[in-house]
Amino acid sequence: MNVAEGSKTTGGALRLCEAIRIVPRAADGEAAAALLSDLAPALDTLSGDVETRERASVFLAGALTNAPFLRDLACADPERLAGILTSAPQERVDRLVAEAREVAGDDETSVMASLRRLKKDLALTLALADIAGALDLDAVTGSLSRFADATLTAAIRFCLRDLARRGKFAITDEAAPERDCGFVILAMGKYGAFELNYSSDIDLIVLYEPEHAPVTGGAEAPVEFVRLTKRLVKIMGDRTADGYVFRTDLRLRPDPGATPLAMSIPAALVYYESLGQNWERAALIKARACAGDIPCGERFLKEIVPFIWRKYLDYASIADVHSIKRQIHVHKGHGEIAVAGHNVKLGRGGIREVEFFAQTQQLIAGGRITELRGRRTLETLATLAELNWIAADARDELTEAYRFLRCVEHRIQMVNDEQTHILPAEEEARARVSRLMGYDEMDPFESDLRTRFRTVQKHYSALFENEPELASDLGNLVFTGDDDDPETLETLSGLGYQRPKEACKIIRAWHFGRYPAVRSSKARERLTELHPVLVAALASTDNADQALLAFDGFLSKLPAGVQLFSLLRSNPQLLRLLATVMGAAPRMGEVVSKRVHVLDAVMDPAFFGAMPTSAEFRAGLARTLDLARFYEDALDRARIFAQEQQFLIGMRLLSDTLTAHQVGEALARLAESIIAGLMPFVMNHVAENHGRLNGADWAVLAMGKLGGREMTASSDLDLILLYEHDEDVEETDGKRPLAPSQYFIRLTQRLVSALSAPTAEGRLYEVDFRLRPSGNAGPLATRLSSFEAYQVSEAWTWEHMALTRARVIASSGAAFKERIETHIGETLARPREAGKIAAEVATMRARIEAEKGTKDIWDLKQVAGGLVDIEFIAQFLQLAHAAERPEILSQTTETALERCRDAGYLAAGDAEVLIPAIRLYHALTQVQRLTLEGAFKVDTVPRGVKELLVHAGEAPDFAYLEHSMAECQQRVRAIFERLVGKVEIPAG
Repeated sequence: MNVAEGSKTTGGALRLCEAIRIVPRAADGEAAAALLSDLAPALDTLSGDVETRERASVFLAGALTNAPFLRDLACADPERLAGILTSAPQERVDRLVAEAREVAGDDETSVMASLRRLKKDLALTLALADIAGALDLDAVTGSLSRFADATLTAAIRFCLRDLARRGKFAITDEAAPERDCGFVILAMGKYGAFELNYSSDIDLIVLYEPEHAPVTGGAEAPVEFVRLTKRLVKIMGDRTADGYVFRTDLRLRPDPGATPLAMSIPAALVYYESLGQNWERAALIKARACAGDIPCGERFLKEIVPFIWRKYLDYASIADVHSIKRQIHVHKGHGEIAVAGHNVKLGRGGIREVEFFAQTQQLIAGGRITELRGRRTLETLATLAELNWIAADARDELTEAYRFLRCVEHRIQMVNDEQTHILPAEEEARARVSRLMGYDEMDPFESDLRTRFRTVQKHYSALFENEPELASDLGNLVFTGDDDDPETLETLSGLGYQRPKEACKIIRAWHFGRYPAVRSSKARERLTELHPVLVAALASTDNADQALLAFDGFLSKLPAGVQLFSLLRSNPQLLRLLATVMGAAPRMGEVVSKRVHVLDAVMDPAFFGAMPTSAEFRAGLARTLDLARFYEDALDRARIFAQEQQFLIGMRLLSDTLTAHQVGEALARLAESIIAGLMPFVMNHVAENHGRLNGADWAVLAMGKLGGREMTASSDLDLILLYEHDEDVEETDGKRPLAPSQYFIRLTQRLVSALSAPTAEGRLYEVDFRLRPSGNAGPLATRLSSFEAYQVSEAWTWEHMALTRARVIASSGAAFKERIETHIGETLARPREAGKIAAEVATMRARIEAEKGTKDIWDLKQVAGGLVDIEFIAQFLQLAHAAERPEILSQTTETALERCRDAGYLAAGDAEVLIPAIRLYHALTQVQRLTLEGAFKVDTVPRGVKELLVHAGEAPDFAYLEHSMAECQQRVRAIFERLVGKVEIPAG
């Protein structure tokens, strides 16, 4: 007879030696003989009954050779073993429970020793009675649970008496000091339902009622009860020479990462009413006041009944209840269930699926049907059948499978007293479990196991067969409770998370409602549905841990989450885009974390349709600045507007809506709009002290990347401020007048500060005025007449090269702007000797290369054949030939090259190299600047960034991209040296 049959019988009042119904086969004959020799003193107590002694001997040989833990307990105290064999198991257990409850002592050490000795007696008694079939499953699990109640009670009594001795607690009943003490322990999980397994931890929630706790002598209830809880954990769980009583787990309390070990009842009530989660409702179904002030605990449980048992559930709540377990992927018939290494608790078709089969239906219907509010799994299955919620055969099959699997679970744990639920992978270790179950051979045992697993899986899968899949084929993704699910850690590792435990901790924290976005139950339900696609999307960035941290930071700043979670769940493309930002573009990730509402624009279908125009930028900025209450507020608002728009431009690049060239234009338009929009505020700010210069004109001249409409996310602004005024105007009209030159210098200083000074909202741009006449040696603002004279007679060739990119982006009026543009055009179109210009350009390139040269092909600007070479070629061609064909002039390098090609100054073959090259360089530079801070180091760059670069470079893979870049740079340098001249780095 195997244990599946034997567990249905009880030993009644029979002595254990007479109640043996199952006799396991010994693991080893020689070991069995040696063992029985050691146990002879115990067996001699049965000498009057030869048959009974013989049966007991064979039984002990089988049980103890297969379970080293039980063997050690038996051999350590033959007298105790004799007592177990000659006692009725249930009577002995009841006596041990009673003795445990009454354990007392003057010191902690003696109390701990007494409880541990009783626990070893209980462990051996129950194990032998269980294996023998003398006690059924309910008797074994119930006895373990009642013993835990008794030991906790004894420990609490000792602690309270000790507090009273030290004048910190008032006791009214010395025999039962826990009475009316206001301190209570709730048993959770299997313990609460009297279903403890053989080597189980005990899950506890420790609560106290601060208003009723009889603390005295200035003691404070929160402090004393937390200390008391720590002491209880030590008394129960510390391993000593006598072993331990029960390992304790306090992580089912509300938000365990942020709350004390003992929590006040008012605080717990507030938590459950506002932040309680559906998995906590499931856990509280089994909650039971087990020790301490039990009436106090029962009042608390009565008060949270509305939280546990909702009268009405919306569909989102039901989906979340289902997803508690369905985060574990339900394999509906896919593949054979292996026995070796299978987790009989958490694996497919395991104990947890039977429990959730019952609990999910309790949560759904228990609010209306009070009969479904039972704690015990098998009782709930019976009630579900009585109410016609499930068929009778489902009840019977699940009940039988549950009993069988719980017995297997016990045998696994008895071998070495380990809190494990996994069938050993090694055949001999698995055979021990098989023999303890009463099987002579392992094949029938494994066949019976598979049958039970398939039975449970069949019923469990059928329960949710009409529910949408939440978990895809990723594997386990379980983030409920406070335990790390081992298979979830494996799933995360397989997806690319380097720190899966940290990832679990982060995701679990979301469900404790610590952020505003996840305070509501609906938000957490939506987030639960989002888990699989979110985890996969973040993992796809190849910087999964960083992406998750960034998303966590983003989530922490969200004011609300329901709408966003729903949107991301229904829009995977947006989620992938957001995950890319979090994993590969920290610069953008910071913006979206600080400015969550920028995603509102991304949600608009029109977002991906077109590039923003200058008019749209200016109108949007004007609306923002109109709300400014004072100057500094205007600067902050401008920063917010710029950061949001830069983010949206970047999103268009990542989503392939804009080309790199269009992004450069868009960023330049944005910068122009910011400068033009802030100038009136800057002028008004200066006017507060210094007034204005009547009749004066001014203009901001953009140079470099801004002038060429080739900006990136990190480009500086190269600017020159030009002005002109009437000769008869000598000073401004303010209370502290300034001369015209000083006024425009002050205005320029204020503009630089407005653009580059860090405020609470960050900085807008780095600003560079070194391209003005005479560079840093000249005045910060330049009078136009001086600028014109300088360009005619003093400017160097390199300054005229820079002037090819000059563009007026803000001015006091059209006439002044036209005068500047006319002068620039005339300056650039002056006749020049091509050979002389070429020599000067080549010399300048050589000087730059001597100072900043590199062999790194990813330094796209300075590497030989990089951006500087192409820009210098375009500038050389314009200076050399604009006198003949001024229409070739353009601030944008690519356009200038195209015009030079069309005019015949650039050979078609060379244009076919240079124009694609500058497009490639700009595309790659945009991605680099958008995604990374600092220098680009190819060895450390995340794969996600590499993939963006490969896409931007239109290459099949990264290696091909690097190879084509190197070839491109060689061709560009060859054209430079042919058109302009050799780059000969000066000696020294």
